[in-house]
Amino acid sequence: MASVTVLIPTLLRPYVDGRSEISMNVPDDGNVSSLLDDLGAGRPLLDQRIREETGALRRYVNIYIDGEDVRRMDGLGTPVPTGATVMIIQSVAGG
Repeated sequence: MASVTVLIPTLLRPYVDGRSEISMNVPDDGNVSSLLDDLGAGRPLLDQRIREETGALRRYVNIYIDGEDVRRMDGLGTPVPTGATVMIIQSVAGG
């Protein structure tokens, strides 16, 4: 199992008991999709804010692994290496 740190943006913290980061274990062959499955397990409201019903990322949500945008890699199929820092960035509309 790979241990990774997931950084949670302020707007999503109410869905993870106010935590700013979560340490998670993912299988050695785990990818972003499986990480989000585990993160969203038991947290349906969090999952709804990150992914569409189809499982695709919402267009205003970006995910970075060690500073690299997963959309520029293999998307949700991007492997999550041991020790990685995964950042979820949610765009915020302003006026």
